[in-house]
Amino acid sequence: MKERQGYDAVVFDMDGVIFDSERLVLECWNEVAQKHGIEDMGPVCLKCTGLTVDASRSVMKEYFGQDFPYDTYKAEMSRLFHERYDGGRLPMKPGVEELLAFLKEQGKKVALASSTRSQVVKTELADAGILSYFDAVICGDMVQNSKPAPDIFIRACECLGTDPARSFAVEDSHNGIRSAESAGLRPIMVPDLVPVTEEMEQLTEVILPSLADVKQYLVRLG
Repeated sequence: MKERQGYDAVVFDMDGVIFDSERLVLECWNEVAQKHGIEDMGPVCLKCTGLTVDASRSVMKEYFGQDFPYDTYKAEMSRLFHERYDGGRLPMKPGVEELLAFLKEQGKKVALASSTRSQVVKTELADAGILSYFDAVICGDMVQNSKPAPDIFIRACECLGTDPARSFAVEDSHNGIRSAESAGLRPIMVPDLVPVTEEMEQLTEVILPSLADVKQYLVRLG
């Protein structure tokens, strides 16, 4: 833990942090893989955690071969996911609204930095009734380079008008933590599907088990 005092903003990842969606996406991918006889889909999906569609395509083609019809299978997976969870049915992580409300009460800036496409991000936030908490929403189709590049977090701080060194990033993925640390933010990891590694311990300010714990951590900082 490398605790420091004072902060002005918090930038959240979405999938696996705001929404309990990573495991649901993995379930849908595994259904598609089982239908088409694709092996090892689960471990490859985990490597794609936090990546844009383009970056995920590259990862899967590298593993399964350049002729792997990623876009076809991705479309099939997306249909399954949206049929099941659109319209406000996507479950939020415990403590989301309490943490967001606390930050606004404290006058802190709040942003979202998600590798997912803008249309999907804003729809899911609106359906959950939490879009208004965010002062800026930066998505994967708004920056040139995907996580783990720092672009999305740099853009988020620029939109908020905040110093990255006085901004936290709340992430669940290794790629997200690498991105935030590279951009100069103070990473907080709340693990979801991918495990904590020695690298993550070195890159983060703190690793916490839940958003409720994140709130308590920020309360102590004032």
